[in-house]
Parts: sequence; C-alpha cells; structure tokens
Amino acid sequence: MSGRRGEGLTDEKIRRIAAGGTAAGVLLILFLVVILIVQFVQIGIANRRSAEYDDAIRQYEQLLQNGEATLETLQAEETLRELAIQNGWTFPD
Repeated sequence: MSGRRGEGLTDEKIRRIAAGGTAAGVLLILFLVVILIVQFVQIGIANRRSAEYDDAIRQYEQLLQNGEATLETLQAEETLRELAIQNGWTFPD
C-alpha cells in the first residue's frame, strides 16, 4: 500500500475544515437572521392588533358615555353577532 491513512493535517485538510466551518457559521447566522425577522413581523402584527382592540374599546366606552348604547345592548347576542360579522368572523358550515 503506497498511501498512509493518517498522515496528519495537510494544508488541503486545513482549508477544507476552514471552508466547512465558515459555511456552517454563515448558515447559522442566516438562520438566526430569518428567525429575528419573523419575530419582528409577529411583534408588529401583535402591536397592530392591540392598537385596533384599544381603538374599539375606546369607541364602545364613548358610546356608553354618550348614552347611545347601554351595556346590555352591547352584550346582547344579536349585537355581538353583528359585530363579529363586521370584523370578518364566519360561522362554521
């Protein structure tokens, strides 16, 4: 047998190890950046929904203060159903 198996680390092996480590590091960083972007998008969506809910609460509090609606009216099943439909809710088939 002319070639020995464990000749140690040659320049070729060192370059391959360095290239593999660099590729793994770049992939890890890209993966983490994608996770951060997804998290920021989810935070933005949650903040927007929270703001919409706060606006709706203020609107209904204003209706109650002006006497245009009573708490019983707002809690009535028909009123809740209408509000749900206006906000995109659907009924299961």
